[in-house]
Amino acid sequence: MNKKIDRFALVTRNNPKVTTMDVTSPFTVGNGEIAFTADVTGLQTCYEHYLKAHMPLCTQSQWGWHTTPVSRAKHSYSPNEVYKTEYRYINRKVFYPVERMEGNEEVYDWLRVNPHRQNLIRVALVEIPYRMEDVDKNHPYKEIAPGRISGIDQQLHMETGILDSRFLVDDHAFRVETACAGSEDAFAFGVAGKGITERKFAILLAFPYGSPDISASDWENAGAHTTDYDPATKTFCCYLDLDSYYVTLNGDVRVKQVAPHAFLLVPGYGQRPSALTFTLTFDYMVPVQNPGDYPTVMNKSVAFWKQFWEETGVIDFSQCSDERARELERRVVLSEYLMMVNSSGSMPPQETGLTCNSWYGKFHLEMHFWHEAWLPLFGRSDLLEKSLTWYKRRLPQARDNAAKNGFQGARWPKMVGPSGVDSPSVIAPLLIWQQPHIIYMLELAYRCHWAKADAPYAFLSDYYPLVKETADFMADYANKDHKGLYELNSPLIPVQECHKPEITKNPAFEVEYWVFGLQIAIEWAERLHKEIPAVWKDVAEQMIPAPISEGRYIAHSAAPDTFENFAKDHPSMLMTYGVIRTGRIDPEIMEATLDKVLECWDEKQLWGWDFAVMAMTAVLLGKRDLAIDLLLKDTCKNRYVVSGNNRQESRDDLPLYLPGNGSLLLAMALMCAGYDSSKETLPGFPDDGKWKVRFEGIEKLPY
Repeated sequence: MNKKIDRFALVTRNNPKVTTMDVTSPFTVGNGEIAFTADVTGLQTCYEHYLKAHMPLCTQSQWGWHTTPVSRAKHSYSPNEVYKTEYRYINRKVFYPVERMEGNEEVYDWLRVNPHRQNLIRVALVEIPYRMEDVDKNHPYKEIAPGRISGIDQQLHMETGILDSRFLVDDHAFRVETACAGSEDAFAFGVAGKGITERKFAILLAFPYGSPDISASDWENAGAHTTDYDPATKTFCCYLDLDSYYVTLNGDVRVKQVAPHAFLLVPGYGQRPSALTFTLTFDYMVPVQNPGDYPTVMNKSVAFWKQFWEETGVIDFSQCSDERARELERRVVLSEYLMMVNSSGSMPPQETGLTCNSWYGKFHLEMHFWHEAWLPLFGRSDLLEKSLTWYKRRLPQARDNAAKNGFQGARWPKMVGPSGVDSPSVIAPLLIWQQPHIIYMLELAYRCHWAKADAPYAFLSDYYPLVKETADFMADYANKDHKGLYELNSPLIPVQECHKPEITKNPAFEVEYWVFGLQIAIEWAERLHKEIPAVWKDVAEQMIPAPISEGRYIAHSAAPDTFENFAKDHPSMLMTYGVIRTGRIDPEIMEATLDKVLECWDEKQLWGWDFAVMAMTAVLLGKRDLAIDLLLKDTCKNRYVVSGNNRQESRDDLPLYLPGNGSLLLAMALMCAGYDSSKETLPGFPDDGKWKVRFEGIEKLPY
């Protein structure tokens, strides 16, 4: 019998550590619903220094959104007010908010950036006069310049969720511990050192106005919002236009307001403590009545992460002798931590999770799969289902999105906020590959958990409306050609977004994904003994084949020059074999396609998740060694910094890219557990004696 993996040893040997001010690798603590990103002080002391390096230090949540009013007289624009671009679709006209038209620019721009996720607070170490009573406009607090910080020794303990930061400011030694409560929107901060206990330094709490930019913060517009402090309840009440939230302080501290939105904390009047310890608890409804104290929040963090690592699938590479194994293990363990913190909450995550803003803080539904499809395969369907409930709440909006252009069922948008309303964009309204995602993710949740549970019928019945209405749209969106085959017609934008929507037709991945998604929908109807719509079967059985040119799969049927003129962005043709399996793809043609991609594709324009796609395709083609090389390929968008984040080095707006981390974990599930019809053990690793990989709690992919 195989010895169980020592999960504590696995996690702790991969705990990230920095001894210099590495601005690419701030560490984040959180629980999927709220997160705090810290610099080397364990706080957000060097805020401007990190921001100049395009790595904001934010505190973000699933509920923390802000809407900038249009004017004093008008709060918001309606999607009906944006001008639409007219397209010809088969024999009728359709309209999408694509072009930014003259006379309507303000509406277009406003809808694109509102609502936006906001930064809730900055928590920083600052220097003050010896007596806090002396702090005033003539003797204000002093920000600590990065050059004054030395002796850095910071480690993130992923087994407990506690960030331990040790450093010097000049000759003042500090130790800061930072953690997030496991199931509550609360953080604990413990700041030790004579500098803080002798009140030469203080903790700054600063509250910004909302902003759609990468920092989610507007520090200049102080008059646009209000921050009140209630000393009786120790609650900061933050009002931003029609949005509001509350932050409750717990700890033996003195509080002094030093600016309209800035407050200083120092130890209380009692006996001089050994450290300043306090908690901050956040809520968007009402102030929290009984916030947890410092020991309680710290203990909840420890319990939360102990449970996470005990219940989540893990992979142990410690017995491997291949030199690549150590780095692969590091990336896998850190990715599990980061995806829990950033991408396992009650809404689909944005590309940068809860760390900072990307695309105005909105989430992209075509990326939801790459963030969270790994979860049920690693035994955590419960975490995936937290965000799947968002689709149930937004089904009416998806129905409206389909109906406005005459389609049946529910059409899921691309770039959205909590309301589920599509954003104007040259790409978003025309993208379609996010449609089957909800069906596939639900099938993963069912297969990996609910099929083994006592009441799978309840799960199937609860989510069947999402499956049915999504499948209804997909079937209605496909049209029969003169040969009796179904097609996906323009205008549309495929996975590889560099193609013109007016001429794009039958993109390879979307064609196969339509078949795959409808096949699953049919299975769901059969499990529930429901009547199967004839059109579902018709489309699934008679969809046009994925397009081929010169013996290779191409981007879409109007792009025979894929490898000459479009060898950039996502090589999405590979996804038809590596990510899904319909039984319609020829492996020899796919092998020729992969070889051509590796020969001519511009690797600098690949995205983080493309490397997992290529690796998964290589695995299915029996190219195991190549799969590992692809996962670890050293190029600008496949770098995993000390924190474990997949940094897109060629883009200042993406200092981290979580779909890269999520896709790595999805590839690991395939490489370890395989797929339904696979017979081999560890089908993704070379059988050369160097890859003695052990794994626990990981399921096969359903193909």
